[in-house]
Amino acid sequence: MKSVVIFCASSPGFDGVWMESARQVGAHLEHAEITLVYGGGKVGLMGAVADAALDSNGTAIGVIPEFLDAKEVGHHGLTELIVVETMHERKMKMSTLCEGVIALPGGFGTLEELFEMITWAQLGLHSKPVGILNVNGFYDHLITFIDQMVVAGLLKPENRDMLLVSDNIADLLEKMNNYEAPNVPKWLDKGDV
Repeated sequence: MKSVVIFCASSPGFDGVWMESARQVGAHLEHAEITLVYGGGKVGLMGAVADAALDSNGTAIGVIPEFLDAKEVGHHGLTELIVVETMHERKMKMSTLCEGVIALPGGFGTLEELFEMITWAQLGLHSKPVGILNVNGFYDHLITFIDQMVVAGLLKPENRDMLLVSDNIADLLEKMNNYEAPNVPKWLDKGDV
């Protein structure tokens, strides 16, 4: 992968581990020669991951809607800041700029972005790897809930396996580099192919 989208919080959170992990991810992306694509904010985890990539002489591309540019304090020191009109346009642009997607800790916005990207993958709209960096067990309950969807028969195991998880950025990137999208779209049974 040469570029990855990072979805994460525009807040720093109460535990310094979130900010530190964001900085580590930004530095690691530069070390691995991977372009960072993210939501374009200067604050919170978003700002930390971008600043770390830039401080390491990496490339950081932000995509931010005009109405959030002031609220999320658009980062105007990036390699490139792309200002769009809508949230949907933001996700579409970020998707076209990346070869993979990673969610760091975040709130509703991070979850919405993560689930839209994994849903697009499940529907065969893209074949990019989608991962969660499970920093300090932040996503443990969500992962348990997703596994319960499989137990309940509401999510196919092969679709569950599309969501890659690790607590280590190097390991997660290795999983993403080795990822192969399923050949069977969600709406077809294997017997139908």
